[in-house]
This record gives sequence, C-alpha cells and structure tokens, in this order.
Amino acid sequence: MPRRPSVRTLVCSAILALPLVVVGGGGGAQAGPADVVGAEARQTSEDLWTFSVTVAHADEGWEHYADRWVVLAPDGTVLGERELLHPHVEEQPFTRSLSGVAVPAGVTSVIVRAGDSVHGFGGAEIVLDLPGR
Repeated sequence: MPRRPSVRTLVCSAILALPLVVVGGGGGAQAGPADVVGAEARQTSEDLWTFSVTVAHADEGWEHYADRWVVLAPDGTVLGERELLHPHVEEQPFTRSLSGVAVPAGVTSVIVRAGDSVHGFGGAEIVLDLPGR
C-alpha cells in the first residue's frame, strides 16, 4: 500500500509552490511615475498667475527623479513648465513655485501634471479651479 504524504511534506510542498515575493530593498525595483499631490494658484495680474505645486516621487538619485511639472489648459495647451534640476531624495513630498504663467481669459481651470526622468508623465494629476474665474 502506498504511503500517504505527511502533513509536514504537504505544507513544505505548498510553501515551495508559492511565488517568490521580495519586499523592499531589492535593488532592482524602481519608483513609479511622479504624482502631483497638491497645487495652489494665485493671480498676480490680469492674466498672470503663480502656481505652487507639491510633487511626490520616490526619487532614487540622478538616474530616476521627478524632473518637471507642467500647467495645462483644459485643451492640453502648455501654459507653463517648471524644470526640476536635481533629485529630491531626502525631501518628499516637495513644493516648488512658478511665477509669470499667462492664463488666457476664459480659462477657469488648469491641469497640473508632474513627470520624471524615467517614465515621463503618467502619475496622479490635479485639476485646479482658478480662484475668481
């Protein structure tokens, strides 16, 4: 009569059949796209605005970091772009401003989108209503 496998053998076989999942510190994992997590707009003259944008991204150094954010009209026209000149590994999330952004009359909201040096754009974005418009 054939021997039945022991419970220990069954448990060990089940564990070995599970997929390997590595959590943290794997060295090969990369940060995802940059996310806009906050944005404010302040009108400085009739059609000029200052935008303060908060970006979150797991910057890894010069090889992979949040490198820009843009302000877009609802039709996709780029109204302003802030280039980010270095990684923010130790400062997350971080906020930077851009002044002198011309927003045409009649535009009542904008889209704020961030990009990184590996993925480009693709993370969370914000639709921001312009106060007073």
